[in-house]
Amino acid sequence: AALRAATRTASARAAATSARCCRCYSAEPIGAPDVEPTYAPPSFGRIDTADEYVKSLEGRDLEIYLFGERVADVAAEPVLRPSVNAVAETYRLAESEPELATAHSELIDARVNRFAHICTSAKDVAAQNEMQRRLGQRTGTCFQRCVGQDALNASWATTFRTDAAHGTPYHARLRRFVEHVQRHNLVVGGAMTDPKGDRSKPPHAQDDPDLFVRVVDRRDGGVVLRGAKVHQTGTLNSHWMVVMPGQRLEAADAEYAISAAVPVDAPGLTYVLGRQSCDSRSREPSGVDVGNSKYG
Repeated sequence: AALRAATRTASARAAATSARCCRCYSAEPIGAPDVEPTYAPPSFGRIDTADEYVKSLEGRDLEIYLFGERVADVAAEPVLRPSVNAVAETYRLAESEPELATAHSELIDARVNRFAHICTSAKDVAAQNEMQRRLGQRTGTCFQRCVGQDALNASWATTFRTDAAHGTPYHARLRRFVEHVQRHNLVVGGAMTDPKGDRSKPPHAQDDPDLFVRVVDRRDGGVVLRGAKVHQTGTLNSHWMVVMPGQRLEAADAEYAISAAVPVDAPGLTYVLGRQSCDSRSREPSGVDVGNSKYG
């Protein structure tokens, strides 16, 4: 999944991430009181254009490291800017071809970016595929929003069935989150792949428990997560990331069995960008042999 800068590999270690990150998605045992999610509007408001999307990435003070150095601004870093441009194109396509790149959402009774849409028909699925092809033609690279889109749609069905079987409140919480994403036209990334460590052992048996994301504390407002994820395509260019287990789990792995949406700028998160053989070319002044320089 390393297609130049557009699919920068970001490993995020949630070192005792604050409870605020997951207060809307607490993982209480079945029958525990519900925790009603609440969402404040983002400081940048609703995103309607590609330029507004790029501006929404400013001033987040993320803890990002590239080449061993702290990155102050994702959009201003030459190595990373092409990947920002690729995501911005998803907004630009929605402006130029709304019938293709937007859909009517029954959740908020308005048209929304198709990447934030919950599919309700085979026609929706086909349109999603056509939109992705069009973006591939326009950018020639990964545009980074597919994982978040798939995570929302898969979670939509999974939480509905889980609630029906066990009386849990997960689907209503997910619905509130999706409504928030749609109203403000936000980007959602996905964090699924685990470092794994000793692959012959399940998460609970690892020498380093942080090789998988797990619950380390439960509070009135939710839970505290700790651990690491790798290959998080597009996470730095997202506003939220959906953290999901990356494999089948056993009963002993109960603390690792959690799926939650976490703000990308949540306190306690650290991002380390993976290296590629041609990384430094984006910083060279000659402009020679930079490949897909606009989109990565």
